[in-house]
Amino acid sequence: MTKFWMALGLVLLSGAAQALEPGERLAPWTLSDQFEQSYTLDGQLRVLLVARSMDGAKLVEQALAERPKGYLEERQALFVADISRMPSLIGSLFAIPAMRDYSYRVLLDREAAVVPQYAAPEAGVLWLQLDGGVLRERREFADAAELRRALEQLQP
Repeated sequence: MTKFWMALGLVLLSGAAQALEPGERLAPWTLSDQFEQSYTLDGQLRVLLVARSMDGAKLVEQALAERPKGYLEERQALFVADISRMPSLIGSLFAIPAMRDYSYRVLLDREAAVVPQYAAPEAGVLWLQLDGGVLRERREFADAAELRRALEQLQP
C-alpha cells in the first residue's frame, strides 16, 4: 500500500507546474482575446504579462489605467489571463464584455492550457522578458505602480 501512495505522489508531482527557467524557449500556443481574435506566440514578443487570478488581472488594469490604446502592443508586450476558474456564464455575460472596454488586449486562457506552465503567482503578475521566444528574465509584481514603472522603461 505504501508503494501505491509513493507512486501516486510521484505522478502528481510530475504533473505540477514547473517554472520556466531563463534560457528556455517558450512553447508555442494560440489563444483568443476578448474580441475573439486569435494570437499565436511568436518570436517578436518582448514581454508576456501573466495573471492567474482576478487580483492579478486587476493589478494589470490599474497599471495600464489612462494608458492609450495600443500601449502594450507598441512595447511588444501582451497580457494573458487565466479565466478557467471563472464560471462560463459570468464570463460570457459580464466579465468578457467588460474587458472589451479595456485599452489593451487580454488573451484569455479559458482552459488553463497556457498560464499554469509559467508558475505565475496567485495574487500578482508574472513578467516574462523574452528575446526571440527565449526567456531571459522572470519578475513578479504585486504593486501596480511598480508594474507601470517597469512598462514605462520598455522603449516602443
